[in-house]
Amino acid sequence: MPKSERTLVLVKPDGVQRGLVGEVVRRFEARGFRIVGLKLMRAPKATVEEHYAEHRGKPFFEGVVEYLCSDPVVVLALQGHNAIRACRAMMGATDPADAAPGTIRGDFATSIEANIVHGSADTDAARRELGLWFNASDLVNGGSV
Repeated sequence: MPKSERTLVLVKPDGVQRGLVGEVVRRFEARGFRIVGLKLMRAPKATVEEHYAEHRGKPFFEGVVEYLCSDPVVVLALQGHNAIRACRAMMGATDPADAAPGTIRGDFATSIEANIVHGSADTDAARRELGLWFNASDLVNGGSV
């Protein structure tokens, strides 16, 4: 039996600017994932830096931080069976040139930098990322992030 889990999804500034939030949310809901947390916000620089901490020192780190802080993002906590793996599959490859049609990035992304969405990579990342963006009291049914 598949396990129910929570994952973090960010709709990045390009997705918000292009009016794709509803389409992204629609796809996840249509797949059966439950929204247990949702925020529209300007991402605090400290949160973004911590979110991408494993990339600190890499050439792209500062650009990613600057980009995610440049305009509002939508922060989603989704729950469902095998949510982490399934949501990432729905997003498609990071590079839209490699993303299959029918995936979010395959259908909408324009570059590696402007690739619409971020999703937690694994259980540990989901737990850490959800804790950065949400308090347990922010989430439906509370519980652990």
